[in-house]
Amino acid sequence: MSFSGFIVQLINGLASASSLFLVAAGLSLIFGVTRIVNFAHGSFFMVGIYVAYSLVERLSGALGFWVALPLAALIVGVLGALIEVVLLRRIYKAPELFQLLATFALVLVIKDAVLWLWGPDELLGPRAPGLSGSVSLLGRQFPSYDLFLIVVGPLVLGAVWLLLTRTRFGTLVRAATQDREMVSALGVNQAWLFTAVFALGAMLAGLGGALQLPREPATLEMDLHTIGAAFVVVVVGGMGSIPGAYAAALLISEIKAICIWLGVVDVFGLSVSFSKLTLVVDFLVMAVVLVWRPWGLFGRPQAPSRYVGMQEEPLRRPGKTYLVAAAVLGLLLAAAPVLTAQSPYTTVLLIDLLIAALFAASLHFIMGPAGMHSFGHAAYFGLGAYGAALLVRSLGLPMEVALVVAPLVAAAGAVVFGWFAVRLSGVYLAMLTLAFAQITWAITYQWDSFTGGSNGLTGVWPAAWLADKRMYYWLTLVLVGAGVWWLRRVLFSPFGYALRAGRDSVLRADAIGIDVKRMQWAAFVVAGTVAGLAGALFAFSKGSISPESMAVGKSVDGLVMVLLGGIQTLAGPVVGAVTFTWLHDTVARNTDYWRAMLGAIILILVLLFPQGIAGTIKQIFDNMRDAKNTKEGTA
Repeated sequence: MSFSGFIVQLINGLASASSLFLVAAGLSLIFGVTRIVNFAHGSFFMVGIYVAYSLVERLSGALGFWVALPLAALIVGVLGALIEVVLLRRIYKAPELFQLLATFALVLVIKDAVLWLWGPDELLGPRAPGLSGSVSLLGRQFPSYDLFLIVVGPLVLGAVWLLLTRTRFGTLVRAATQDREMVSALGVNQAWLFTAVFALGAMLAGLGGALQLPREPATLEMDLHTIGAAFVVVVVGGMGSIPGAYAAALLISEIKAICIWLGVVDVFGLSVSFSKLTLVVDFLVMAVVLVWRPWGLFGRPQAPSRYVGMQEEPLRRPGKTYLVAAAVLGLLLAAAPVLTAQSPYTTVLLIDLLIAALFAASLHFIMGPAGMHSFGHAAYFGLGAYGAALLVRSLGLPMEVALVVAPLVAAAGAVVFGWFAVRLSGVYLAMLTLAFAQITWAITYQWDSFTGGSNGLTGVWPAAWLADKRMYYWLTLVLVGAGVWWLRRVLFSPFGYALRAGRDSVLRADAIGIDVKRMQWAAFVVAGTVAGLAGALFAFSKGSISPESMAVGKSVDGLVMVLLGGIQTLAGPVVGAVTFTWLHDTVARNTDYWRAMLGAIILILVLLFPQGIAGTIKQIFDNMRDAKNTKEGTA
């Protein structure tokens, strides 16, 4: 460690901050006006660098290179406008979470479109003409192009600030951020305003990607990596605040730079690798900021709402028809291994479907009845899975004991994470859960001596009497059925009614003496326990476990399952989990571009069933029942 190295790392952090700011600024603009949590924003960044690569190849010379970068940003902006007009404009009146589901489907479609156009290999662009060399700073060489990026960030910040504060368009954008309905009532064409803002946000993300062409290769993994970092910056800076996004990008990038400079340091005789913290330092910063200042560094606290949840019909206990259908389904599931004896893979797939249903039901418990959106539910699934694996491998406990204890490990994690999370609401709560999940993932990923690190743990097999997959399937069926039944039972208890009261109106629930935060905290523990059971079953079904079980992708899969089935119905998460898992397996086995096909199917389902599959079916039956009652009443 040297002083010159420290200064150079800080300057390098400034260059990284500029790139990160461009993506976060666009995301902040889009969310501020349209209220869409745009998962596809990282895809625009990825498309920007790929398009820039192709344009640079076709436009020769130094002038062609510098023309290609802004031209790539414009092309991405046009792509964003087309997506907004063709798809998103049709679902603005749908619940916000279904808009999130649609943007996730776009991620899948865009990823495979990029794969088809540019192939799976990494693509490294040429050095920037005129800035391909380096300059000497304190005796160290620093890339000239990085100095250029340091200047680009403040310039774009100034340009966006002038646009928002000195033009009529900026006035309309700021007004829409505060009150979209009033802007529409004043005669502003809200649809085209949304399109312009979405195109501008996409263009900024595309510019951020294009500017990375001389620095790093274009890869298919850039979308999800980028969107995670952009979400962190937007939340830390304050939702809708462009200066806040720049300040947050600076803060996070400089902390990462310092961690790299520190490297491995001996602290009280222990070697601490600060460089490894770069995997999770942004989420650590976000967790600290959200706990200390929930609305972000430059954001403003929101006044408590009298009605924080959508109006929903009271949950009804299942009728005779429902119970008969559930019993028939249970018998069919119990007989499935016998009926499909000629296809052993079917039994394996059914185990996966059951585990997915239990995981989705546990997430729905806090998203639907409790009204708390979690982007990090995979943390409890992973804690349960690793808990089971470590109990068997390290402590030598029987598999049956591990199945009982592992959910308690996940419950312990939910106790800690939930205590902090329930103090927030809305997107801030969701992002804090994501932060905790990423922190848990990073610890698991890097603790080689205990968790196996990136390789995970193997040799996690069930007991001898469960070696036959059919026997393990029946055990899974019993435990999953018991878990889903218990969650439903809790919802019809006094605790469940109090939980839904807090969801529908925090102020009214508090006025009648309900401790809403305590109820929500308990709901986190219940959901975490059941998710831990699903994780333990998963570990023994596969015989191994890896950090991917608690990565962001697993949490996103859970969200997709819940939303696809319908968040306002108790059967929704089960229907969504079975549908998504079956589609994922079927499509992946039959085409190389399975992501695009799966994404297209999800988009079609979102457009056809805006309340989810089970929610739409329930609505149809409710309409038929109401029509029948009306007819009988008039007869």
